[in-house]
Amino acid sequence: MPAAYDNYDYPSYWKGREYEHQSEFLALKKLVAKIPKVNKIIEIGTGFGRLLPSYQFRSKKIVLTDPSAKLISIARKKYSKFKNIEFIQTKLQNIPNLIKSKSFDLAIMVRVLHHIEDIDEAFAIISKLISNRGYFILEFPNKSHLKACIRSISKGDFTYPINIFPIDIRSKKHIKKNTLPFINYHPDQIIEKLKEYNFEILEVRSVSNIRSTLLKKLFSVHMLIDLERILQIPFAKFNFGPSFFVLARKRDDL
Repeated sequence: MPAAYDNYDYPSYWKGREYEHQSEFLALKKLVAKIPKVNKIIEIGTGFGRLLPSYQFRSKKIVLTDPSAKLISIARKKYSKFKNIEFIQTKLQNIPNLIKSKSFDLAIMVRVLHHIEDIDEAFAIISKLISNRGYFILEFPNKSHLKACIRSISKGDFTYPINIFPIDIRSKKHIKKNTLPFINYHPDQIIEKLKEYNFEILEVRSVSNIRSTLLKKLFSVHMLIDLERILQIPFAKFNFGPSFFVLARKRDDL
């Protein structure tokens, strides 16, 4: 059965989004640098391997997974010269059938959680894949970012900033067509859920903090990223940006 992204030109989506890409690249590289030693990494939902160069240098063995045959094929062609990289076409739920538990020092999942409705199932699977004291870097769309809060409050929803329940931002038309979910999560919910699955939170980053069509026209990507570099850690305290990155470490099994 074809995956949703088999029928979508995802590489083209990133044209004109160099600021967003570099913001995520920056966050991921900084978080990976916090980890003392990494021997084996799995990236879940790698797409076409867009973020691989941000962490590739840290590990002897890397496994890239994605449910899309089209995207994993692009990644395979792009990185085929690297013999330490394995490519697996599979959805998250099937990974435990293909890979044994506690196989990885680090799991990375960026721009995937918004398509997942059962985060308990997702975190349970990821926790089993990671070795004791291993690491998890997770990205998710932040429901309570500044623009969303201002928009909701202006419509009279004054409880929106503290409402931790997720929201599916698909239109009613797309929901009726049973398209992929597109869920925004509150950082407090995700952080508490990670703790439930035996993770301790080491660092959080607010990402793409100055995402704006106008600003991208007025300033160079280089200037925007220089500012982004300064803002990611302090702005996380205010749930400011539209994207959130979390570095977590798995505690020893009870």
